[in-house]
Amino acid sequence: MSLADRSGLLIILSSPSGAGKSTLSRRLLADDDAISFSISATTREPRPGEVDGREYFFKTKENFKAMVGRGEMLEHAEVFGNFYGTPKAPVEQAVAQGQDVIFDVDWQGGQQIRRSALGHLTVSIFLLPPSIAELATRLEKRGQDSAEVVAGRMAKSRDEISHWAEYDYVLVNENLDVCEEQLRDILSAERLRKDRQTGLVDFVKGLNKEFEDMS
Repeated sequence: MSLADRSGLLIILSSPSGAGKSTLSRRLLADDDAISFSISATTREPRPGEVDGREYFFKTKENFKAMVGRGEMLEHAEVFGNFYGTPKAPVEQAVAQGQDVIFDVDWQGGQQIRRSALGHLTVSIFLLPPSIAELATRLEKRGQDSAEVVAGRMAKSRDEISHWAEYDYVLVNENLDVCEEQLRDILSAERLRKDRQTGLVDFVKGLNKEFEDMS
């Protein structure tokens, strides 16, 4: 048997902004060919350099709402007047081929995915910062946002952290390398669960057939 003889996982990775989920997602994607990133659909306008189907699937609001109405979204939400969501078809195709799909979503998106028809394939992981002071320091060191935006992210982080108990696993990201190793350990164990190994029943039948042939 091989790792390909299994169903793919939906890896839900959530955290407050600054706790490291984007960095860890990039590391997993760079080193593991069995993981792909879920490309979201959005109704916002493409930014310079963005390509449809690479950064996002760009949709009109009418098309997006129609997809939701037909049940073609795993999860969706409205953010600052634009809609964002995860098309179901590419995810279904990936997991059917034994490919894992990672989702960088908040707790609401993760909740919708867990309640979807593919919920039995989910592995949900929440990242916590070692302290709130460290979280603020990381956001400030990014240098990407104004003080006002950083303050807004910090205010939102309290609500996000309050949902930690809804997840299968919770990691404290004090050291990025250690946290990455723990994350890979989780994925290795989840991939080997007997209910995820689609070829296991036939494999054991083959072993029993060998016993019969020896008798």
